[in-house]
Amino acid sequence: MRYFDDLTYEKKQDIFYSLPGEFQRDSEKDLLAYALGAVLYMPVTREGISEEIIHCKHKGLMSMVLCLEDAVGDHEIQRAEEKLWEHLKILHLAIETGGMDSTKLPLIFVRVRNIEQMERMMMVAGETLCLITGFVFPKFSQYNGEAYFQQLKKLNHHLKIKLYGMPILEAPEIIYKESRIDALNNIKKLLDKYRDLVLNIRIGATDFSGLFGIRRSYDLRIYDIAVIRDCIGDIVNFFCRAEEGHVVSGPVWEYFSKADRILKPQLRQGPFENAYGEKGIKLRAQILDKYLDGLIHEVLLDKANGLTGKTIIHPSHILPVQALQVVSHEEYIDARSILSNNNGQLGVIKSQYANKMNEIKPHIHWAKKIMIKSKIYGVFHERKNFTNLLT
Repeated sequence: MRYFDDLTYEKKQDIFYSLPGEFQRDSEKDLLAYALGAVLYMPVTREGISEEIIHCKHKGLMSMVLCLEDAVGDHEIQRAEEKLWEHLKILHLAIETGGMDSTKLPLIFVRVRNIEQMERMMMVAGETLCLITGFVFPKFSQYNGEAYFQQLKKLNHHLKIKLYGMPILEAPEIIYKESRIDALNNIKKLLDKYRDLVLNIRIGATDFSGLFGIRRSYDLRIYDIAVIRDCIGDIVNFFCRAEEGHVVSGPVWEYFSKADRILKPQLRQGPFENAYGEKGIKLRAQILDKYLDGLIHEVLLDKANGLTGKTIIHPSHILPVQALQVVSHEEYIDARSILSNNNGQLGVIKSQYANKMNEIKPHIHWAKKIMIKSKIYGVFHERKNFTNLLT
């Protein structure tokens, strides 16, 4: 797989200073952890999922979650499991018969309800589980985490494959102030123990908000909700330290069509007009009409807070999220300069963009992350940005 591979050769050369690189399900874990991009959640009971994957209906889809938990009603559990087997069988048959190129298969994760459901999958799905990349563990906590990872180890051993776990931090003890630090500390110990199986850490901001009867409006970002912002800050503090090596993703943006605006849009016209002229002004208007400017703003805040990628619930979110993961030319040049001068001879150097000072030691971890992302998402040419990928 390769990001933005649907673009023509000419357009790639025009937009990218360094092209996105290839990755696949069995790529090195440290690379794959950053490669999920926009992770599309779908209720597994939805009809036609396997056909949509086979025919590449959703442009740019690289990773997805088939949900057996909150997206499925309690009375639908058996039907949902049967639909999962059905989707996997159809995909497996399409690959076996040449109806689909296996390299075009997105990274597929299954969000389970409990350990027992994982056990049933091991017995029923069999070899078709080789099509998935791993499982999403909901309501992950210090109390159920060990059992989830033990079951994952058992499944990997039984099927002779490598599946990963992605815990969702959304349990009450994580958001409640009096229990948060102990909970995060215990979860950290658990995830460190199973580090080789932890691909990515997700944040369940919707569940967190629900515990307080809060639902943010379109005009607000998750970082505007104080109680959620504080918790995200603590999660970043525990898991995104330079020595930890965990990758944490941005929480879901849940809007995908028109709503009543109260506040003024903050998406500037300049970048669009500079890139496309009159056509760019129209593109900006379309983004505002689809209410994607709020998503764009939140992804920028995710990145500023050390998060990589984002959970999404609508295909229209795929391209904006992924376009915003591409490394800017300035970031790349700074990161490359920092790493090339990490020899102990210099402590600070002037940016080649002549607009900042790059301090070697404080910025070394940032630079390493930038270089990993540049291998996956590519690097923009100077004076190119995410707007150049939105058409």
